[in-house]
Amino acid sequence: MTGFSGHGGAAAASNLEGMTPEALAGLGGGEIAYVRSIQSEQVRALFPQAPELAPGMTLFTLHAADGTPIMLTDSREAALANAMEHELVPVSVH
Repeated sequence: MTGFSGHGGAAAASNLEGMTPEALAGLGGGEIAYVRSIQSEQVRALFPQAPELAPGMTLFTLHAADGTPIMLTDSREAALANAMEHELVPVSVH
């Protein structure tokens, strides 16, 4: 997955170092979502209603900036499309 590179580089990163996790999560303001890859064994922790999945599968999740899971899919492209459909700016995390 590719990372997100915002404007400001090292200066912006140093400004984030002193932020609390809560303040950092609030940066998205309902406009930013992130895509993350997970293994099928992790799905139930994020999506308790999900059916049982075969182990060892790589899946993709879309989360609100505060970490709230929005969707689960087997395609990174589908997660990105869902973000754009809901007028969210998608970013990827490692």
